[in-house]
Amino acid sequence: MRSLLSVALLAISVAIVTPSFAQKSIVVSSTTSTEQSGLFGFLLPIYKSKSGVDVKVVAVGTGQALDIGRRGDADVVFVHDKVAEMKFLEEGYATKRYDVMYNDFVLIGPKIDPAKIAGGKDIKVALQKIANAKATFISRGDKSGTHAAELRYWKTLGIEPNKEMAWYKDTGSGMGPALNTASAMNGYILSDRGTWLAQKNRGDLEILIEGDPQLFNQYGIMLVNPSKFPHVKVKEGQNFIDWIISKDGQEVISLYKIEGKQLFFPNSNK
Repeated sequence: MRSLLSVALLAISVAIVTPSFAQKSIVVSSTTSTEQSGLFGFLLPIYKSKSGVDVKVVAVGTGQALDIGRRGDADVVFVHDKVAEMKFLEEGYATKRYDVMYNDFVLIGPKIDPAKIAGGKDIKVALQKIANAKATFISRGDKSGTHAAELRYWKTLGIEPNKEMAWYKDTGSGMGPALNTASAMNGYILSDRGTWLAQKNRGDLEILIEGDPQLFNQYGIMLVNPSKFPHVKVKEGQNFIDWIISKDGQEVISLYKIEGKQLFFPNSNK
């Protein structure tokens, strides 16, 4: 009888405690590069052990991640397209934006390099050569930060990619799947360096263009504005942001490496 009573009391205590514990979570809409590079898999367990808060990530292209914030379906957005981020801020969907870290974009291509771009330092010159050669180019086509950067480069060349360009392949996919497509088709592709370093299926692809200052890739983080969406978890969301930009969080970001190579470089200056 006593054991049955103990079981009943335990069940009641679990029922009481579980909802409270379940509330200690936030939703972060973020770009696929932070997820597919493995950064979140490294960083979030450390944060949870320190805070007790479970961070649930929705990893999509930056444009979609910001749209999730615009619908109030996330507490925090963590993305990498500063132009789009400032628009999000100006529209009132956040009240403050914080720099977090940076890495860079790289232009990947087949070792045979039909467009003859290897060794160059100018991304625009390389893309012009690819267009001139009508060499296969794989685009994410998903309104991500990487896709937005790619379109800006094409625009400065007076080129507007479209379906009539047989050599230009719009995949509408995340960075990892797009890299898989480039590997399968032996094509060129713009990638963030972090996801490329984490990529296992490289095939005959390698980095052909890097080091151009125009390839700088900044990441930012924002709390979704609670005045628009009262259900936003302000305390938990801001605590996560504060930790990410703190000395502790920035050090964790700097410690994440693949094959001894650092993927992201913290620059919150906090």
